[in-house]
Amino acid sequence: MIAPKVLAFDVFGTVVDWYGTIAREAQALGVDGGEFALAWRAGYQPAMQRVRSGELGWTKIDDLHRMILNEMLPRFGLAHLDEAQRVHLNQVWHRLDAWPDTVAGLTRLKQRFIISTLSNGNLGLLTHMAKQAQLPWDCVLSAEVFRAYKPDPATYLGVAEVFGVQPSEVMLVAAHQDDLAAARACGLQTAYIERLEEYGPKGKDISPDPANTWHAKNLVHLADLLGA
Repeated sequence: MIAPKVLAFDVFGTVVDWYGTIAREAQALGVDGGEFALAWRAGYQPAMQRVRSGELGWTKIDDLHRMILNEMLPRFGLAHLDEAQRVHLNQVWHRLDAWPDTVAGLTRLKQRFIISTLSNGNLGLLTHMAKQAQLPWDCVLSAEVFRAYKPDPATYLGVAEVFGVQPSEVMLVAAHQDDLAAARACGLQTAYIERLEEYGPKGKDISPDPANTWHAKNLVHLADLLGA
């Protein structure tokens, strides 16, 4: 097995807890925070598909999140929120909390590998998030750099191009099997991270896929597996 030189991380759900953070902030507005978080996230893929299909020109995630939010607010009785309140709420995606193991795991992995984001989140969002959550990235890469959303091959292959390595020397680290499958199709190594409560306390399927190079409980466990 070729040792990877670059670890590229999915961010939402893999590195940070979008559900828990959004649920808490929405709850403070007097709505069911869990339902609000799930509804907002449910609009994520359809909104990106509008860009992929050409219905929308290139649109960064901050703006897609705001489009989804504007549509959601009346359903949750929050149509009265003014512009400043909507802007602040939309930026909750910049304030997402890291999972408890994240900083320790990334810090260890950084000692041995280049660690970078590979997220559909835009550069400003990812940078603010890293500052707030103390995420020790070597580099912040976004779909915005490649003007293509995952799972477009341009995103996965773009990481290898940025760092001047072969695709097989890049490992995608993610909590989503579809993301990992798309990366493997481009020749990347893959590591699945269990995030049982990504979508809340009801849990999700975290069954291993033997096609992945590694399967880890969390990022500290991944560091153990990779000898970091």
